[in-house]
Amino acid sequence: MKFNSTKIAGAVLACAASMAILPPAAAADNAVSNYPTRPITMVVGYPPGGATDIIARLIADKLSRSLHQPVIVENKAGAGSNIATDQVVRSKPDGYTLLVETIANATNMSIYKNLHYDSRKDLEPIVQFMASPSVLVVSPSIPAHNLKELIALAKSEPGKLTFESSGVGGSPHLAGEMLKLRAGIDMLHVPFKGATPALQAVLAGNVSLGFMTSLGALAHMQSGQLRPIAVASPHRLADLPNVPTMAEAGLPHFDVVSWNGLAAPAGTPKPIIDKLNKQVNEILTMPEVKQKLQSLGATAVGGTPEEFTAYVNSEIDKWGEVAHKAHISLD
Repeated sequence: MKFNSTKIAGAVLACAASMAILPPAAAADNAVSNYPTRPITMVVGYPPGGATDIIARLIADKLSRSLHQPVIVENKAGAGSNIATDQVVRSKPDGYTLLVETIANATNMSIYKNLHYDSRKDLEPIVQFMASPSVLVVSPSIPAHNLKELIALAKSEPGKLTFESSGVGGSPHLAGEMLKLRAGIDMLHVPFKGATPALQAVLAGNVSLGFMTSLGALAHMQSGQLRPIAVASPHRLADLPNVPTMAEAGLPHFDVVSWNGLAAPAGTPKPIIDKLNKQVNEILTMPEVKQKLQSLGATAVGGTPEEFTAYVNSEIDKWGEVAHKAHISLD
């Protein structure tokens, strides 16, 4: 039997051409099913070395191994994470540019007048990484050992007590404002440029009190340099078993929790969202990851995209109400 080599070669080329020129829908489906085929960028809205950055790099390292593609952490600090968020929401929704979403993406919705994004509409929450409850602490020079005494002291001397924050509009600021509203007290807000100088001010007794995560203040609380009054979460902290929750101390439903997680630009295909969710949930169950988070004063969370979305929306609503009642806004 004889073969025509010219016809065979032509047929092969035609077949290859038909495979290469896929219809747009088929090409898109192929890109999703094969995801990822190149490096992924995980954008962090804070400088290197902070808690959010450390956790992002921990997750990125594990995710690189499970996805068999590099996951690169890119720090875009500034404007309360708004610069990083703007970059991500403007990127192509293909799963290759992701955001480490934080509580700032909830509080910023009500704080900034000219925000260029809408967390509800422009981001697709994928999975929550962690939660780190805040603790209401006072300087040892303050003659109050529990929440009842602190409120009584504030009412007896309106405007005399001061509370710190790491900056106007951040969660420590809003937490202090929420305490003022819920307890019916008057205190003076003293903002600092970052959590470290704010902590130092309370340690030095220059500021009366503040809401701090156990990440930065646990050692000082355990040593007696700071007096913990109450934990702003539904449950007590294992590292501070004798410190009551705010509800136990007299103010129910008073939760101030720092959190972060993974988000993608709106419109990212659901299969990509689900794949990332599955991989990160598996990472969060790893003993070394849970231990690292615990050492940072945080607890691994995980869950579904729907659960994370509902949580983010509830945070937007809660802090929006506080910002409105306290008349807090930034340009």
